[in-house]
Amino acid sequence: MTPAEQSRHALDLCRRAPVVPVLVIEDLAHARPLAEALVAGGLPALEVTLRTPVALEAIRIMAEVEGGIVGAGTLLTPADVAAAKAAGARFGVSPGATDRLLDACADQGLALLPGAATATEVMVLLERGYTMQKFFPAESVGGAPALKAIGGPLPQVSFCPTGGISLKNARDYLALPTVVCVGGSWVAPRAMMEAGDWAGITTLAAEAAALR
Repeated sequence: MTPAEQSRHALDLCRRAPVVPVLVIEDLAHARPLAEALVAGGLPALEVTLRTPVALEAIRIMAEVEGGIVGAGTLLTPADVAAAKAAGARFGVSPGATDRLLDACADQGLALLPGAATATEVMVLLERGYTMQKFFPAESVGGAPALKAIGGPLPQVSFCPTGGISLKNARDYLALPTVVCVGGSWVAPRAMMEAGDWAGITTLAAEAAALR
């Protein structure tokens, strides 16, 4: 899969809803009901971060939920890419980008949302053909004003800003012409997952889906 093809796939996924949930799953029993709750609320593209021992198995389980499109976040190495693809991930997300990681995603045929935080990083990825990128860590590097400034001379690049995004500031990003969606964890609070409040999570997802 070429970078252009990867970006087309990523763009299609990002256009499905204004928010991509960023999920840290520690209890495997949460995987299916969480995916079902988020999809029911109108958020089909789900990013499961590879930060816990059960993340890959969670991806396998969530990939079976009808209407869901499950991806793997925090891809750092070619081994992460191979494991994510084998688990059923349909897209990948990385905090940054290295040649080895980009090559591995191309070899595995995994659509990738590569991370960038500066104009130079955005331009390097653009040179390789990535027109859909993750802006990370969004709030820490200047927030919506910084992304607006970067997007001015680079209107051909679309973004999914992630990092510090909440219901309070999501609209600031979504109002930018280069922003397709945002990534956020607020739609799946740990306390709600531990309480099994899947109806509450569906309500949060519906609220997020209505942002645009």
